[in-house]
Formats: sequence, structure tokens, C-alpha cells
Amino acid sequence: MTTVATFAAAAHAVSATVSRIPADAWDGPGLGAWSLRDLVGHTSRSLVTVVDYLARPVERVVVHSAAGYFTTVARSDLDGAAVTERGRQAGRDLGDDPASRFAELVDEAVRVAGGTDPDLVVHTIVGGMRVAAYLPTRTFELCVHGLDVAAATGLAVDLPARALEEATTVAALTAAQRGLGPDLLLAMTGRRPLPEGFSVV
Repeated sequence: MTTVATFAAAAHAVSATVSRIPADAWDGPGLGAWSLRDLVGHTSRSLVTVVDYLARPVERVVVHSAAGYFTTVARSDLDGAAVTERGRQAGRDLGDDPASRFAELVDEAVRVAGGTDPDLVVHTIVGGMRVAAYLPTRTFELCVHGLDVAAATGLAVDLPARALEEATTVAALTAAQRGLGPDLLLAMTGRRPLPEGFSVV
């Protein structure tokens, strides 16, 4: 599967779960300080940014890989409160029928991704990236937050095998680039558990 096909499959899988969220659950707990609506709103930014960024070509590649994207973000002075508020605003932006709006965003993002040259260099928050390198960051976010939505609702999310392979590969490469490779490798081979608070993002 191409990065576009993998992204599309992940997006449709998450949308299928979002479509089953009961009407009375949207204001319930989602993740951390987020309500479920906020969490789904944050997840929708994986779609909105594709539409936005792929329309903004730039001249120079600054970050060459999905793992490099997350490594760069982790090293930046990220404002956690701003991330939380962006998720809340994205949730509000989903409107009165959030599941339908989420599905519309999936269709738009997949259409834009499919119609864009994968070698095009586009704007991202970490600098210029090729589309083929940027899309796996969105697949990663969709997989992680799709699982978050499933945990918050008790609904199953049927993430495609290829999307999970891509997301876990990006996570492992990010861990290695951030100096966390030994901890991850030892945990994955049953030598010892991960340290408390371990995260690659």
C-alpha cells in the first residue's frame, strides 16, 4: 500500500468508529482534560492539516521522515495548554453533527492526498517535508487517537494492519532517534518493562 492508501484506510477506520458514538456520549470523558468531543476534534486535525498543508508548497525540505517530524516536535518548546485548546476548538468546529463532519473531513483529506504529488515539499509545523514523509505522521496520529476513542467509548476500532505496521515503525524509529531505543528494545523482547512515563511523543 502507498502512504496515501494507508492514510486513507486508517482515516476511514477511525471514522467508522466515530460514526457509532452515541449522541449522549460526546460531552463525556475523552482523554485527560479533553471531553470525547475534544478528543475527536483533536483527531480531526490529522485530516484538517492534510488539507491545509498540502495546499502550501515550500521550496526546501527541512525534515526528511515521519520519525524526524516527531523527534523535532519533541525537542521543541511545545505549549501543552495551546494543544489542549486547539483540540477543544476543533471539537467545537465539528458542529451539531460531529460524526458526519468527521466523515466529510476524511473524504476531503483523502481526496487532497490522492491528488497531490507525493514528492511535493509542503509546509508543516516543523518545516518543509515531502508529502510522502508527512502523511505517515497523520496515519500515526489517527491510529493512536483512534485507539484513544475506542478506550473512551468502549467501541472497537478496526485499524488496518498496514496502518498499524506503519505507525509502530514510526514510533520505534522515533524512540531510537530520541535515545530511547534501548528501553523500547528491552521491553519489546521481554527483558524489562518500560520506565514509568515512557513516551516517544
